[in-house]
Amino acid sequence: MEQVPEPDITETPEQDWVSVPAYSVDGSTGRLTQRKAQLWALVLESRFLEARILPVEYGWRVQVLRPDLDTATEELRRFVKENRDWPPLLPPVRPMRENTLPTLSVLLLVATFHNLTRLDLTVLGRHPVDWVEIGSAQVHRILDGEWWRLATSLTLHADWLHLLSNLSIGGLFIVYLCRDLGSGLAWSLLLAAGMLGNLLNAWVQLPSHASIGGSTAVFAAVGSLGAIAMMRYRHHLRRRWPVPVAAALALLVLLGSEGKQTDLGAHFFGFLSGLVLGWLTELLVGIYGRPGRLTNAVLCLASSAAILFSWWSALTFAD
Repeated sequence: MEQVPEPDITETPEQDWVSVPAYSVDGSTGRLTQRKAQLWALVLESRFLEARILPVEYGWRVQVLRPDLDTATEELRRFVKENRDWPPLLPPVRPMRENTLPTLSVLLLVATFHNLTRLDLTVLGRHPVDWVEIGSAQVHRILDGEWWRLATSLTLHADWLHLLSNLSIGGLFIVYLCRDLGSGLAWSLLLAAGMLGNLLNAWVQLPSHASIGGSTAVFAAVGSLGAIAMMRYRHHLRRRWPVPVAAALALLVLLGSEGKQTDLGAHFFGFLSGLVLGWLTELLVGIYGRPGRLTNAVLCLASSAAILFSWWSALTFAD
């Protein structure tokens, strides 16, 4: 009977593993931490180099196959060089401006103006002045050229509840923004973003739509703070981005989504305008620094003049 020869079985020698010298990679003489060893092994695997980590006395080692040692060492050396200063350190915290009292004074002026709109007043020949009629954000009138409504509508409120909700909740964001940027720059930013938000809202609403209230500027403050945080901590967004987003969502629930008279478009476009202009503002502040006292004073006067001129235009030219 013919016998079938047995197959020739040869033992495959165990693969030769060697440790990657840490000194040749980053100049360190100590043992690797487990986290660092795992990171290096992950880097090598991403370069299609087989690697493993082993615990040793007082630390860890990364091992590769002997033929891959030089290549693995060079890959790790390049990785360490490219990421030596990453992630960058957090930027230094800017000291907050001590301007809470002036900011609260401006908010008090808004409340005082609300009282004045309830009185029978004669202003520039108008008696009585129908402030809502000549100053509200009526879409068809804005698109017909009555630009002042973009600003005047920000200073009007339907009732005390409407006013207090904006001042109490929105005031927190406005005070913080003023302390961060300076009063003049912050109020100029809020006015510009509020007017831009009203303009964008007018473009998408029906011609019959009308709205009043400072919540557009309040949402602009939230958007601005979110943009400033994302710009300032752009290398650490995974830790920082939920803060402005959570603030915006909380404010949307409190002010922006309840009631039949709620203007969601104005809130959304106010937030969007604040986000864009806040990003631009922080970009310029990062280049030129925050404005000094004199510049802030000029910006405050310019913002006040813009509001006064808008109301003068409303009293003079509104039908």
